Amino acid sequence: MKKLLLVMIAIVAMAMMIVGCSSGEKKEAKPADGKNITIGFSVSTQNNPFFVTLRNGVEAKAKELGVNVKIVDAQNDPAKQANDIADLLQQNISVLLVNPVDSAAISTSVKAANKANIPVICLDRSADEGKVTSLVASDNVKGGEMAAEYIVKKLGEKVKVAELEGIPGASASRERGEGFHKVADQKLTVVAKQSADFDRSKGLTVAENMLQANPDIQAIFAQNDEMALGAIEAAKSANKKVFIVGFDGTADGVKAVENGTMSATIAQQPDIMGQQGVEVAVKAAKGEKVDAKVSAPLKLVEKK
Repeated sequence: MKKLLLVMIAIVAMAMMIVGCSSGEKKEAKPADGKNITIGFSVSTQNNPFFVTLRNGVEAKAKELGVNVKIVDAQNDPAKQANDIADLLQQNISVLLVNPVDSAAISTSVKAANKANIPVICLDRSADEGKVTSLVASDNVKGGEMAAEYIVKKLGEKVKVAELEGIPGASASRERGEGFHKVADQKLTVVAKQSADFDRSKGLTVAENMLQANPDIQAIFAQNDEMALGAIEAAKSANKKVFIVGFDGTADGVKAVENGTMSATIAQQPDIMGQQGVEVAVKAAKGEKVDAKVSAPLKLVEKK
């Protein structure tokens, strides 16, 4: 009887294991509830005040909503960003929030998240390929147009201008340039344009070279405030008065406008953008419907 009882117990135990395994195979991933949401956030760099503010907005909103957020800094390196995201995808995140270094390079990571059924929300810059659930960004094309129109308004038509471009391949660089040239190619004379990678020191070097090659440049449009601040130093070194318009509205950029060294900046509001990104990410993680594009506000900042 003892042997028979042991055999029956073993059979029941095996049956329970089989049922458990089969039910596990059929189980589908369910949308997370508010308390169990973990956002994986990959930010392009923390060596730029704009993206520091963006991160602060993400952290503040995540804390307010009571959700977890894991943040990694790509340090403006597409390869590091890809590795960081690969690690995040192994850490049980509910949703991927990403501010791409490069819109083409990030596509592989977006596709990996798609394969893992993890929603992807892009901040400020989008991805060229893969399914992005929502893009939270300013209207960069409109912002570029605003910069060109402001130069025309203040200096008149056909003045000679140069353009400092951002990181090649970043959607923000393409879109800001597209908007700027929609107006500039018709109403201004663009004598030079070159990438300075959204970096202040590179903006200084590139602007110096531009002013040496084209001493009659009257205005410079920089696709972000960091490059604009570099251009200010280049103009000062060349002892030239140049009308400089930046983009982003960082604290340093706005300060330069207020003291008169920068003519204007097309101001984004990265803290609001970060907060909007978290709000959209939480909805996506819960399986709720979200808009494919969420626009963050823009405004022209000039000296009062």
